[in-house]
Amino acid sequence: MLTGTRPRPGETARIPATPRSGPPRLAGLVLGVVLLVTAAALSLAVGTEHIPPGDVWSGLFSPSDSRFDNIVRELRLPRTLIGIAIGAALGLAGGVMQVLTRNPLADPGLLGVNAGASAAVVTAISVFGITSFTGYLWFALVGACVAAVAVNALGGTRSATPVRLALAGTAVNAALFGYVNGLQLWDLSTLDSMRYWSVGTLEKRDPELLLIALPLLITGALLAFAMARPLGALSLGEDHARALGTSVRRTRVLSIVAITLLCGSATAVCGPIGFVGLMIPHAVRAFTGPDPRWMLPYCALFAPALLLVADVIGRVVVAPSEIQADIVTSFLGGLLFIHLVRRRKVAQL
Repeated sequence: MLTGTRPRPGETARIPATPRSGPPRLAGLVLGVVLLVTAAALSLAVGTEHIPPGDVWSGLFSPSDSRFDNIVRELRLPRTLIGIAIGAALGLAGGVMQVLTRNPLADPGLLGVNAGASAAVVTAISVFGITSFTGYLWFALVGACVAAVAVNALGGTRSATPVRLALAGTAVNAALFGYVNGLQLWDLSTLDSMRYWSVGTLEKRDPELLLIALPLLITGALLAFAMARPLGALSLGEDHARALGTSVRRTRVLSIVAITLLCGSATAVCGPIGFVGLMIPHAVRAFTGPDPRWMLPYCALFAPALLLVADVIGRVVVAPSEIQADIVTSFLGGLLFIHLVRRRKVAQL
């Protein structure tokens, strides 16, 4: 039990461990790696045109000018790498968000990140006439940052609580999405341009966008992992966190920065992709417990595996057409979430 005393000078604050039953946590990480590699292989091989594993290997490591090699290297490899990066970012953002708000059903969009990005993109299209994805990127990032700062300010930077942050996020989301919908109805050309971006997908995303956003994604990921220990203390309650020597305000602000960088960059590259940041952190806690030091690595492995599998399903269900990844994740996620809620208690933080 916590004694309520601060650690002695030079002593590292320790988070009480939660005993877990079932498979060891390290075995779960190995399973996550296997699933991610398998999902990546499927993403390279499966689509409108199925490519044998040998041709996939040849296209990656000994390319020629064959049609299969061109498909693997020019189309599917960039798409797979984008899926891995964006999936990991969404999973980490969701994990940090749920621990920060102490709400296992919280979503990164709760901080207004998706709404801010959407509002900025629709403004870029309607006001500035920008139609390229590269142009969308910077507007989306700025919009995500502004929305996150607004939510944090409304929630009270000094007296912010999970409930106040959630209420502030709901208010900002409602206002921004009202603005987006109103502008789209007023300007039909904006509606046409916005329609494709507003449904998250890995299809036809320029790899250059990932290269531009990669420094921000890496910074957000490193910050999220660095916040794992103080977030674990904060999940015990603010009084316990302070007793363990954790700065509550600093942890909250840096966590919001990490969420904004991760989810804002991901949304800017692929559009808003729902469910991944909600369900994966909730699901992996069945194996990791509430400790973010284990939960976040799990999220970084299982979330991109889910996104890649959803993308593959979207390619083959209505081939030769495609269903966007966001639609597939929302559909599968809803079914899985209903199953978990009905069959077991909701995992608690």
